[in-house]
Amino acid sequence: MKHIFTHTILFFLLCFNTLVFSQDKIVTDSIQKSNDSIAQNNDSINLALLDSFNKKLQEIQIKRIADSIKKVELENTLKSLKTTDNIQKQELLKQLQEIEQSELDRISEKKARIDALRKTAKGFPVVGVLQDTLFSIYTKIGSSTPKERANNISKKIENLYNDDFLNIEEIQVTKYENSYDIVYKEIIIMSISEADGIWYNHTIKDTADRFKNTIQKAIITAREENSLKKLLIRIALTLGAILLTWFIIKMVTRLFVRLDNIIKKNQENWLKDLKYNDYVLVSTEQALVLVSYIFTALKIIVYFLLLYITLPIIFSIFPFTRDWADTLFGLIWNPLTNVFSSFVSFLPNLFSIAVIYVVMRYFIRFVRYIFNEIKNEKLKINGFHPDWAMPTFGIARVLLYAFTIVLIFPHLPGNDSRVFQGVSVFVGILFSLGSSTAIANMVAGLVITYMRSFKIGDRIKVNDLKGDVIEKTLLITRLKTVKNEIITVPNSTILASNIINYSSIADENGLILHTTVTIGYDVPWKTVHEALIEAAIRTEALSNTPRPFVLQTSLDDNYVSYEINAYTKIVAKQAVIYSELHQNIQDVCNEMGIEILSPHYRANRDGNMTTIPKDYLDKNYKAPSFNVNIHKDKNE
Repeated sequence: MKHIFTHTILFFLLCFNTLVFSQDKIVTDSIQKSNDSIAQNNDSINLALLDSFNKKLQEIQIKRIADSIKKVELENTLKSLKTTDNIQKQELLKQLQEIEQSELDRISEKKARIDALRKTAKGFPVVGVLQDTLFSIYTKIGSSTPKERANNISKKIENLYNDDFLNIEEIQVTKYENSYDIVYKEIIIMSISEADGIWYNHTIKDTADRFKNTIQKAIITAREENSLKKLLIRIALTLGAILLTWFIIKMVTRLFVRLDNIIKKNQENWLKDLKYNDYVLVSTEQALVLVSYIFTALKIIVYFLLLYITLPIIFSIFPFTRDWADTLFGLIWNPLTNVFSSFVSFLPNLFSIAVIYVVMRYFIRFVRYIFNEIKNEKLKINGFHPDWAMPTFGIARVLLYAFTIVLIFPHLPGNDSRVFQGVSVFVGILFSLGSSTAIANMVAGLVITYMRSFKIGDRIKVNDLKGDVIEKTLLITRLKTVKNEIITVPNSTILASNIINYSSIADENGLILHTTVTIGYDVPWKTVHEALIEAAIRTEALSNTPRPFVLQTSLDDNYVSYEINAYTKIVAKQAVIYSELHQNIQDVCNEMGIEILSPHYRANRDGNMTTIPKDYLDKNYKAPSFNVNIHKDKNE
């Protein structure tokens, strides 16, 4: 704590030293450049307005001088006329009235122009000793521009302040031709013209008196503020502010230490393991460390806020640093007020966004309900299949979301910013370049959906891959093989391949399973037909209606190819059905005395046993022996 106090005292003393001896170096370069650019822009606009007004004012003044000369000449002529020259007198009086009316018109024109400029033009400030703005100058006098007038008046006020023998009561207002001067002895502090009075909506005399009083008050106040008594009071207030800040920091530190001790004593009751099912997300020890980090962060924030509040208070004590206090306080306050004002101005757009979101959300729900009704076949549309419902809803939902974004985008803050637009274009380009394959798969997924090549649960064959469809998305399709292998196939690959669907019409007409058997020419074809049909009938998963049938597919050199065809509606068990069918073919052939010689078998009959198993020979069944070759889809 002693280190904190020492560092705090040193910090404040350093700030005070810096403020007293280097007031002109407090503003940072970045803020200065920004302010300079804004000031230059505003000054250029302001100068253009005031320059245009002053040129017009100069033209009016030249005409006024000419009218004044003419007026004097008319008055002299009028005095020289005899009493009998009544007609000439009336003519001269008429001309004098016209000059007076012209003068009134010029004054009205000045007022109108000044009223129009008052809303936009900004004057050049006359600065007092305490760097406060006393009043502003808008018009030029002679060759002096408003800016030069303001600078000259500020310098003269500073010179009067530095005059140890100044008698403030000797600052007076005197009339000079068509203007008034504020003078001190032989020094003309400033001149007030008719235009100055019009700018402040007062007569020239009232305006001059107001300016004089303001100058006197500014000099008196500056001398009081810079007196030795005031300086000692300010130093005492500064030390008091430092001591008060040190005391608050000390109390805050004690408070955090006490809170830390309380939490450590009650950590078993207050801090418990944060779990999800059996997984511990945050243990008690981790929670204690987290709380400790939070308290440390809060402590740093409190210290920073205390120092940040104390510095503007100290700066505001001394007159020449009050502007710095405003600047320092504005570094945080101005962004906060800007954020708040931006949020307030954004409220109408936020309300519009909320209305668009709510309307589109319920509209999307309504669209989902319609497509669910189509999917459940409650709502039927000619030419639109139920299995198209949810994929079509997915497309419609994406389009509706895109339309929602288009509606919301103009209401977002900064939507017209070049940075915002550049980032949007950059993200779009990255998405386009990096997702070409994904987009190809998505398009293929949509095409496959509307082709209706297969659906979830169908058994299909794609190239050399065969399996049941277990998942179907816009990007990929997953197959499960009979060996419980999960195969992920990109939709673009499926679209570019031939697809065999074993399940699409199996429920209605049945799937025809077939296998080929080759038998020698010495076996009657009718006997082979009977044997193969009997084997198909014995296979449980094969249907008897329609009845199995045999096709003789070829007459080869050494044998005849017979193909047994049978119907089944149990598509998912093809491997088991084929296996049972082949077993039954073996059994029936053995029972009928047909020797199965596969793939090529030669034997000389000299009394040796046949290839028929002994169990079949024990039955009192005598049948001629034939040589049979069974050929499957793949030669073994």
